[in-house]
Amino acid sequence: MSPERSGPPDPGVFDPGLQPERTALAWRRTVLAVLLVAVLGARVLAPRLALLAVLPAGAGVLSALWLRGVARRRQQGTAAALRNGGDLRAGPDGRDLFVAAVAAGGAGVGAAVAVVLARSVVGA
Repeated sequence: MSPERSGPPDPGVFDPGLQPERTALAWRRTVLAVLLVAVLGARVLAPRLALLAVLPAGAGVLSALWLRGVARRRQQGTAAALRNGGDLRAGPDGRDLFVAAVAAGGAGVGAAVAVVLARSVVGA
């Protein structure tokens, strides 16, 4: 029979737990969703905009690649902090979040422009 421990666990022991894995899986799902939207958007826009449909699709693929890089950096930083007993509160700043928000806003504006162009092509 092992003796019972009282108090908090030893901070020097790395316990990866499931939280970092769930976070990594969430990032992967986000990357896959961005890729899916880019490909489906190109497929929907291609009959009406021809080669112009490649622009939003290319932006979506580049965004997905960038997000994958962000996810990898964050995952490696979290794992290193957990292994070394570091402080997870001193994580990345908000630059990546800001860039993602600007990219999402740009994608929304691009989608609105594509809808207006598609309607003008159909209406003409």
